[in-house]
Amino acid sequence: MTTTAFDLPGYRIVASLGVVRGVVVRSRSLIGTFGAGIQTIFGGNISLFTTLAERTRQQAFDTMLVQALMAKADAVIGIRYDATEIMSGATEVLCYGTAVRVVSLPER
Repeated sequence: MTTTAFDLPGYRIVASLGVVRGVVVRSRSLIGTFGAGIQTIFGGNISLFTTLAERTRQQAFDTMLVQALMAKADAVIGIRYDATEIMSGATEVLCYGTAVRVVSLPER
């Protein structure tokens, strides 16, 4: 289970296992940059960059989940993303949250 919130409805957090994160550093290819440049001529969504950004975020998220699994977590709460341009054409994407163990609350 994952959430951007700091609790999970229907569950009680019984242990906090610390921060887990996924880091991906991506660069644009010369061909992709050229194709995106052509898309800017026509305006609108630059789908080549959108696809690259979404794949990068997903990879960072998946890497964070692997860390949570290695920590034997049941869930990750407080998930956030951050991105930093490391150099021209290269961006770091970080996905992080708190790995926790939870127990199900009794039905009311």
